[in-house]
Amino acid sequence: MKFLLTAATLIATPLAVSAQTAPAPAPAPAAKLTIDSSIETIAADPKGKAILDATFPGMLAHESYAMFKGMSLKQVQPYANGRITDDQVARVSAELAKLH
Repeated sequence: MKFLLTAATLIATPLAVSAQTAPAPAPAPAAKLTIDSSIETIAADPKGKAILDATFPGMLAHESYAMFKGMSLKQVQPYANGRITDDQVARVSAELAKLH
């Protein structure tokens, strides 16, 4: 019995040691935000959120936000009844490009 416990300990030890010494995976690089990113993705970045808030005050608090947050500004634009203009989209695009 003692032999089995010793053998089990010796077998398990290299696995535990190698698991502890394995390098941690490198963090994934932050995705570059573009005008094609979802509104939710842009808003998740503090600088992206500031751009959206400056260009479209109240958008992130809009009652329908849950319905359009997965869409890009260009996808939402046709449904916004003129409240998202080409100039605003271009401005957001230019500001996002400056982030990276």
